[in-house]
Amino acid sequence: MILKLFLGLSLLTLAGCSSLYYDAMEKIGKEKRDILVQRIVDGKKDQEAAKKQLKTTLEAFQELTGFEGGNLEKTYKKLNGEFTDSENRAKDLSDRIASIDQVAKDLFTEWDQEITVMKDRNLKASSQKMLRDTRARHQQYIKRMRQTEKKMQPVLQGFRDQVLFLKHNLNAKAIGSLKNTATKLDSEVGLLIQDIEGSMSEADSFIASLTAKES
Repeated sequence: MILKLFLGLSLLTLAGCSSLYYDAMEKIGKEKRDILVQRIVDGKKDQEAAKKQLKTTLEAFQELTGFEGGNLEKTYKKLNGEFTDSENRAKDLSDRIASIDQVAKDLFTEWDQEITVMKDRNLKASSQKMLRDTRARHQQYIKRMRQTEKKMQPVLQGFRDQVLFLKHNLNAKAIGSLKNTATKLDSEVGLLIQDIEGSMSEADSFIASLTAKES
């Protein structure tokens, strides 16, 4: 029964029926703030998965550029598979960023509307300040996430170029010509991983600020 409920909620989200989704979540005790926190947590998991997959793809590329005999076709297919997985992880992360941004905007809209009906000036002013602070933290966080998302594209394009080149020229000479790009890709992946880790730290900070207001 619980599984069916969550599958139904997922379908509502995919269909873009935000109000129905939020209503359903409220019935099981989940407010927009709870949903936002969970999506940020899930976003961290997506970032970690993307980071690991980039490392694995780089290792597959390094293995191929160091090829010294054996089944070249099999080695190439492994690289191509790892690259495809990297693209999928990047897509998952982009989708997650969009979902985080959407629920945050919906939360802020609801928060704004609720403030308008408050009569106590002190409480109203305090709530307005919390909203400004939370919105600012979200903007800082989502900006960092978008930067990471943007920086992933040149790295993925670099891998894509290599994979397609190898597909067109699957021979030892082609592999030899790729060795000159191995160092560049290694550096780019290393910098991207650092950026992902920084973005994950930003997520921790934002989660802490959201959950602190609940205590």
